[in-house]
Amino acid sequence: MAANLTIVIGNKNYSSWSLRAWLALEHTGQPYSEVLIPFDPATMHAAIAQHSPSGRVPVLRHGGLVVWDSLAIAEYLAEAFPGAGLWPDDVAARAVARAVSTEMHAGFAELRESMPMDVKARLPGYGRTRGALRDIARVRAIWADCRSRFGTGGPYLFGRFSIADAMFGPVVFRFRSYDVELEGAARTYADAMLADPAMQTWSDAAAVEDLPYDAPWPDVRA
Repeated sequence: MAANLTIVIGNKNYSSWSLRAWLALEHTGQPYSEVLIPFDPATMHAAIAQHSPSGRVPVLRHGGLVVWDSLAIAEYLAEAFPGAGLWPDDVAARAVARAVSTEMHAGFAELRESMPMDVKARLPGYGRTRGALRDIARVRAIWADCRSRFGTGGPYLFGRFSIADAMFGPVVFRFRSYDVELEGAARTYADAMLADPAMQTWSDAAAVEDLPYDAPWPDVRA
């Protein structure tokens, strides 16, 4: 299938859901175009509406096909480009990878609320609510379990990079921004993700983003 791909995303400093879809796309190795819509309350809704039927980002266009929602985009990319290996080959590992990906997609509300993704920020200790601490403990447990059961053959949750890593990429940035305490397998995994070339590319772009307005945290992340 010839690549004719465009991804529509929000600010790289803030848009965690955009990062998830973008990471999956980047790890396909396919060429693509990128449209970045700043989270400026005065202009963003009209701009996003030109691309997204849901009024949210990210959005993937592949030829005439439009796919929205980060996990749906990742699933589509896994099917469209099977050689990228975005899901583990082993059936048991693949089932667990899907389970932790959908858990991340649907849950961790307190962590999202208390520790919003802000790639540039360095705010040690910020956001340590009781609910956020429960979410952090669950993330640590997921990372340790996946690495211990399925992590042979590479530094990622299931050895090689998968959609599960794309889903947890924003959490890695959150933990760096808010200096969340990590050790053992969780520390090793977070360090491997921060060393991932795609994560570094995103972080470098976020560092030089022009953000002339305060973080608005609009409800435009799907």
